[in-house]
This record gives sequence, structure tokens and C-alpha cells, in this order.
Amino acid sequence: MSPLRQFFGPSRKDIWRQLSADIGGRYVDGKLFKASKVEASHGEWIVTLDTYAVSTGKVTIVYTRMRAPFMNPGGFRFTVYRHGLFSDMAKWLGMQDVQVGFEPFDSDFIVKGTDETLLRALFSKQKIRDLVAAQKDIHLAVKDDEGWFGTKFPEGVDELYFNVVGVIKDLDRLKLLYDLFAETLDQLCETGSAYAGNPNVKV
Repeated sequence: MSPLRQFFGPSRKDIWRQLSADIGGRYVDGKLFKASKVEASHGEWIVTLDTYAVSTGKVTIVYTRMRAPFMNPGGFRFTVYRHGLFSDMAKWLGMQDVQVGFEPFDSDFIVKGTDETLLRALFSKQKIRDLVAAQKDIHLAVKDDEGWFGTKFPEGVDELYFNVVGVIKDLDRLKLLYDLFAETLDQLCETGSAYAGNPNVKV
């Protein structure tokens, strides 16, 4: 083992290759303007893990993200993230925070969405709440397509989307994140918010 690897630990490539093997996915090396990624199937869905960078003009911030397009005919949207100083201030100013009926989840997380009944049905599954809680930093949402510089989705297709600042090289955390996507997609189908068909969209 090289001295650098001994000091810094396994590289992102090593960890993500191992993740691919463990979840039955495939690792795709990056090319010009495209980052390396992991793609894995869960049922009819393709879950994609990669990174992207945003430049502020002075610094460049790298994010890890996971995405999975799915058929969302009802247009149900939600966002979940941890409570913090600014979220508490926003709540005081009237920001939505749906109580799903489970502690300590309701105390630890901000939950927003377009349908409170569907939100409670989604987070009624303990495994989903546990998997959300296992992520020390989390911003998980259902969102529309990726704007001018990303993939355009057809009508009725949205994506389950996670992103966080930094490059995740914790193998166990990445496996739990993939499990969270799998459980959430399944539960969205159980609650009637998603169809278990192939959305025919590649990100």
C-alpha cells in the first residue's frame, strides 16, 4: 500500500467500486465534464450516485448526490432534512413542518410536502425513519427535472433526490443511503404516490 493511501485511506474510486459490488450495481469511470458514478437497479428504477461541483467564483463546492427518476402521476412532492438553527427560525416565521406522529423523528427533522396525508403514510414506515436518522447530514426530496443544465423529464416523471456537501467515502453510509432510496420508492408505490414502472429516463 502506498504511503499516501495509508495516510488518507481508500480513495473514492475504491469505496464506490466496493459499493457497486455490494449492491449489485456498476461503477462507471468519469469522462470529460462527467463525474464517475455508480448505477444500481431496484425493481424498475435506476439509482445513480455521483458528485457535482458548484463554483461561487472564489471557491468550488463539491456535492455528493443520489437520484432515481420514477413515475409520479399525482405530482406528490416532499422534502426532509434535519432541524437546525435556521430551520427553527424559519418555523417561527411560518415555514411548513408537518408532524408525522413519531418521536423523536418529529423533533429531529423538518418535513414538508404537498399532501400531509401522504407524508404521514410515507414516514409511518419505521425503517424509512431509521434510515433517514442514520444519515448525519441529509436533504432528501422529490423534485422535478434538473433544470436548464440537467436531464429533462417527461410529464408525470420526477426524481427522488439526495444531496449533501462533500464527497461521501463511508461505505456503510452509502449502503444505508441506497437502502433508504429502495425503501422510499417502495413505500411511495404502497401509498399510491408512484408507479412501479420504468420511467425511461436516464440521468
